[in-house]
Amino acid sequence: MTSQREFDLVLYGATGFAGKLTAEYLAKAAGPARIALAGRSADKVRAVRDALGESAASWTIIEADAGVPATLAAMAERTQVVVTTVGPYTRYGLPLVAACVEAGTDYADLTGETPFIRDSVDQFHKQAADTGVRIVHSCGFDSVPSDLTVYALYDKVRADGTGDLTDTDLVLRTFAGGVSGGTVASMMEFFRTAAGDPDIRREMLDPYTLSTDRAAEPDLGHQSDTPWIRGVQIAPELAGVWTGAFAMAAPNSRIVRRSNALLDWAYGRTFRYAEHMSTGSSVLAPVVAAVDTAVNAAALGLGMKYLNKVPSALLERIVPKPGTGPSEQTRENGHYRIETYTTTSTGARYRAVIAQQGDPGYKATAVLLGESGLALALDRDRLSDLRGVLTPAAAMGDALLTRLPAAGVTLETTRLD
Repeated sequence: MTSQREFDLVLYGATGFAGKLTAEYLAKAAGPARIALAGRSADKVRAVRDALGESAASWTIIEADAGVPATLAAMAERTQVVVTTVGPYTRYGLPLVAACVEAGTDYADLTGETPFIRDSVDQFHKQAADTGVRIVHSCGFDSVPSDLTVYALYDKVRADGTGDLTDTDLVLRTFAGGVSGGTVASMMEFFRTAAGDPDIRREMLDPYTLSTDRAAEPDLGHQSDTPWIRGVQIAPELAGVWTGAFAMAAPNSRIVRRSNALLDWAYGRTFRYAEHMSTGSSVLAPVVAAVDTAVNAAALGLGMKYLNKVPSALLERIVPKPGTGPSEQTRENGHYRIETYTTTSTGARYRAVIAQQGDPGYKATAVLLGESGLALALDRDRLSDLRGVLTPAAAMGDALLTRLPAAGVTLETTRLD
């Protein structure tokens, strides 16, 4: 890859709901970076650019269509980094990954679709590694908070010399936000893919399905994606709190475990990881946690087995349409706070906190994706030496530990005892 490319970063999918928000963020945060916006319709992309204000007035418009691979190749050849919000990625993602690998262009996306990531690894990891390309999946709320809090814990524990990470648990303490049609479309695509293929269903139940070497992973027993436990079983600081299943635990946890494998199991060979959602400490909290866990388990199991039997026309009538999303008020008033706890092999305990104001899946995600793209484009000296199909932490953990706090993201790591 060469810095002589025409652009530092191309945002592909700029006319979609998440794409517009990411473009708005880049217009505020990219500074002198050379940015272009891309999509199927130049007129629609131009309308998005024209609404961004003076800072984006000179940005170039590129026509590119996932159904026309030559346009993806031409786009990738012009830039150091492609950031894409075009999903469902299972349907539209692999041709762009292929174009970026062939062009020697780094890539970042928002996917939470584990089967797509598995296909990306199988088809392109070796070629990307050989050609020096970073393909970085899951750079939004799925799965930067998960991946980066664990990486921050590892970084702190390594600096303190207190051993390896062992039992590590993410807890979503607070959350407020909405859902877009694009997110629902991605979820439906994931379930349809799994429902039509029993091999994919088996892979999705494997906690190490994204590992670099499945045979090298330790046998640590069952690691549930839908736990229902008291907070005190995670950490004394959560006494009185109940936790249930976190809907995105399955894709997030597989990204975190892939990070450990990509980093040569630097977190530790007995690193166990789970994600939870707090339901509070009221009298009803354990009931809410139990119901939440049951609903998540049922949705995951039934969706992966039977969704392809539901008529598409019926689903289209009841789910949000692609391109739609939460209102501006919902996006502004949204927020999240995540606390990730770990105990090391020497018995030391730590907590990492990440928090943002703004709807997690949209306003907050635009910051996470925008900063990930800028890190890949502008922070070349702070990126890892790894190449291939990577995770946010494995590709740019150190850069994001610096960038995100500067972008207004709360990110703190504390030793507890």
